[in-house]
Amino acid sequence: MDRKDWHRVARGVLDTGTVQAATLSESYDLRRRRTSLLGPLAHPGGVAVGVCALVLHGVQGAPIDVAAEVALPKARPRPGDGPVRVRRILVPAPVTVDGISCAPVGESLALAVPASGRLDAVAMIDSAWHLGLIDQPGLVVARGMTTGRRGTRASWPWWEDSDPRSESPAETWARITCLDHGCAPDAVQLWVVGPGWRARVDLAWLLPGGRLLVVEVDGADVHSRPDALFEDRRRQNRIATRHTVVRRYSGGDARSGRLASEVRALLTAAGWRPRPIPEGAVYDIERAGLIPIPWV
Repeated sequence: MDRKDWHRVARGVLDTGTVQAATLSESYDLRRRRTSLLGPLAHPGGVAVGVCALVLHGVQGAPIDVAAEVALPKARPRPGDGPVRVRRILVPAPVTVDGISCAPVGESLALAVPASGRLDAVAMIDSAWHLGLIDQPGLVVARGMTTGRRGTRASWPWWEDSDPRSESPAETWARITCLDHGCAPDAVQLWVVGPGWRARVDLAWLLPGGRLLVVEVDGADVHSRPDALFEDRRRQNRIATRHTVVRRYSGGDARSGRLASEVRALLTAAGWRPRPIPEGAVYDIERAGLIPIPWV
C-alpha cells in the first residue's frame, strides 16, 4: 500500500493490479471483469446482475466501460458503495459462476438489453446464444421479462435481429450495420469449397453471374500472430479467384459502418439483389455456384 501498488475501489475491496493484459482486447476484458466483480465483493451475499452478470458468464459484446451493479437477497434496499449501484430487484434463483453469485443469463439479458445501445445489445444476445448459454425459447422469455423497463419499446425489435451464427461482436456489428444499409448478408458463416480444401467465411453475398462477395471481419489480436497471419494468407489465396471478390475489415470498420457503406457500394455497382443462401448449401469455387454440403 505504501508504494501505491494497491488502490481502494470500494469499501473492503482493493485492486492489487497484479494481473496484466497481454493484448489490447485482453485489457478490455480485464476492465470489464474487474468492474463486474465489484458489486458482489463490495456487498457480500450480493448477486451480480445485468451486464456485469453477463460478463461473468463469459458473454462477449459488452461495452468496454461497464457500470458496476448488484442485487441483494430478497431485494433488500441498501445504499450503493461508491461506484456500485445496488438494484432493488429480486433474483429468485441465482447461479454460481467461478464462485460468484450471478443472475441467470436470461434475467441478465432482460436487464441489460433495454439499457444498452443496439450494437452492444445484439452482440450480447448473439454471444449468449452462440455459446449455448441460452436458446431461442429462453430468449423469448427474456424479452418478455423486459416489459415495464425503461428502453423496452425501442429494444423490442433488437431481439429479432440476433443470430447465433455470429462468432464475435465484430461479426454482429458487421451484420447489423449491413442490415441497416439495406444489404443484409445472403449468408453468415458460409462454407466455401475447392479442390481438396474448404473454408468458412464470415459474411457472403451472391452476385450476378454466379460470383460471390466474401467479407471477413478480423480481430486484431488473433490475426496479428505470425502463425495466424500465415494461415490467413494461405486461406485467402485459395478463396480469392475470378469467381470471388474478397474484402477484409477490422472490428472498428464494422462498428463504425464503414464496412457496410463500402459493401453497399460494391453490391450496387454489381447489380446485386438479395438472394438468401439456404441452410445446407456451400459455394463451390470451381463451379461458381451453390451445391449441397458434400461431407454430410
